[in-house]
Amino acid sequence: MEKKANNNSAKKFLEGVVVSGKMDKTAVVAVNIFKAHPKYLKRYLSTKKYKAHDPENRAKVGEKVKIRETRPMSKRKKWEIIYE
Repeated sequence: MEKKANNNSAKKFLEGVVVSGKMDKTAVVAVNIFKAHPKYLKRYLSTKKYKAHDPENRAKVGEKVKIRETRPMSKRKKWEIIYE
């Protein structure tokens, strides 16, 4: 029995703001997420930075972008910027 590859694999998408574009073909994107404290249930803002592949160096600081999970391109770069 053969197993067929699933072409519609579940890839993650995130939206964030470019905070640095100084590296070649790489941009740093800050993603804000609201989380709830497990005991007190107070919501707080959590920010995480992701290094994303930007092959054309089009991303500018302060720009809102959408990133998609992809294969690892380096030790810390596992996301790519989507241009629509």
